[in-house]
Amino acid sequence: MRVAVCQLNSRDDRAHNLSVARSLLERAAAGGAELAVLPEYVDFLGRADDAPRPEAVDGEFAAFFAAAARELGIWVHAGSFHETGPDESRTFNTTLLFGPDGSLAATYRKIHLYDVEIAGRVSYQESRTVAPGDQIVVTEVKGVPIGLSTCYDLRFPELYRQLAIAGAKILVVPAAFMLHTGRDHWEVLLRARAIENQCFVLAADQIGDHEPGRSCFGRSMIIDPWGTVLAQAPDTVGVVIADLDLGRLQTIREELPSLANRRL
Repeated sequence: MRVAVCQLNSRDDRAHNLSVARSLLERAAAGGAELAVLPEYVDFLGRADDAPRPEAVDGEFAAFFAAAARELGIWVHAGSFHETGPDESRTFNTTLLFGPDGSLAATYRKIHLYDVEIAGRVSYQESRTVAPGDQIVVTEVKGVPIGLSTCYDLRFPELYRQLAIAGAKILVVPAAFMLHTGRDHWEVLLRARAIENQCFVLAADQIGDHEPGRSCFGRSMIIDPWGTVLAQAPDTVGVVIADLDLGRLQTIREELPSLANRRL
């Protein structure tokens, strides 16, 4: 399977963000990708007061990427967007996956929310404005089981083990991973999730500065089940593509049967 991860610098201009996302999907399709992955909050990263109104899963955001998938004839993982939440004060951080015919194949709502309080340094409570999802999601792309996750989920290995137990062979991680943590943790965590679950990992990250005062790390990458980085994006907006050898995945699982040997 040929796959692509798309790296964006989404800001507070939704129309521009979507236009760039579409152009990257076109580049992925032109490169032969059968599945293209976009980053977290692909349509808007800016001040909360300027954010677009939350939408249902059949709103304008979904229609835009359903059309892209259908017109390009590829699977499109549309990163994530602000879905209408359970109450007026909270949204869901939601992933949509579209098939080449434009149909909605899967929906995942981010489970783990970033809440941190460090006296005198930082105060951020994602749970004040975002409601957590409560279901793991494994779906199929071209008959291959794929496990869905989003950004901060990456720090919770138990989620990825559940995805692997449920049959996932590919793990997808759209993100807006912060620059100061990304330098030390992004690649380490992604490779660890690949190695311990013997899965391919497709990680699409935001890159560069965003309002208000936020910088994302980038370095979007594709990793094989041995932990080898097959492709990594440079520090700019763009697309990287790699071929996934599913036979190699099977060989790794047979010759180092850690999943089969687990006792918990």
